[in-house]
Amino acid sequence: MISFPTQVDRKKRFHQAIAFWIARIISYSILLILFFILFFILKRGIGVINWEFLTAMPSDGMTKGGILPAIVGTLYLVLMSMVIAFPVGVLSGIYVNEYAKEGAIKQFVKMMTNNLAGVPSIVFGLFGMALFVNRLGFGASILAGSLTLALLALPLIIRTTEESLKAVDDTFRHASYALGAGKLRTIRKVVLPIAFPNIITGLILGIGRVSGETAPILFTVAAYFLPKLPHSVFDQAMALPYHLYVISTSGTNIQASRPIAYGTAVILILIVLGMNLLANFVRSHYSRKVKMK
Repeated sequence: MISFPTQVDRKKRFHQAIAFWIARIISYSILLILFFILFFILKRGIGVINWEFLTAMPSDGMTKGGILPAIVGTLYLVLMSMVIAFPVGVLSGIYVNEYAKEGAIKQFVKMMTNNLAGVPSIVFGLFGMALFVNRLGFGASILAGSLTLALLALPLIIRTTEESLKAVDDTFRHASYALGAGKLRTIRKVVLPIAFPNIITGLILGIGRVSGETAPILFTVAAYFLPKLPHSVFDQAMALPYHLYVISTSGTNIQASRPIAYGTAVILILIVLGMNLLANFVRSHYSRKVKMK
């Protein structure tokens, strides 16, 4: 028997089509805004990028020369902060999801983690200055800045790890227990490999969060003008976000340094993009390994 769509069915399909078109328009609008921002920055900054700009020291009040110290300082800060934050965040997420019992304490830890993610970055900067720079005696250094940025990225990594572990079906855990494996071995050999591709998302979000921050490094590491490369983690360093802020708002010849500001923004975007692509490659690699198993 052939059934024809009723008026109610046609109305539901019509509303569904409208909802799909609205979602599609919003998605395309976001992409359009993103491409417009990238085009705006690239158009104004690509002209100043050359080998000297990437490898030379800044000079003449940062209106001439290159941005090599800022590039190296940014790479140091991002990599060191992720080396500190990623393992700590993953272990914390494993404890919250796999070991902590349901109850008031677990809910309190989750609530405080969410609240920590919403704390303004300048507060992290003040805390980092008080603890790492002054109290622990690290001074304005790459170590103090990296620790501060690690605290900034930690809530994202913890929450991403927790949600990734939740997404692993409990049947994998039960099967492992049935074969005689303990809880630690089950987490290490079964749960973590399955969840790891999604855990890498936390690393990507953390890189994006810390790479463009200015306020935390302003109090803990960033130098206004330092035409030399750092030699240890206890040295002060320049960084692209702070360098971009300074040459855009300070100095005696802001107009002359404006192209350098756009060029600096282009390099910062490319560094973040490169790190994200590398993290995505690692995630894809582990995803393929999980599927092969």
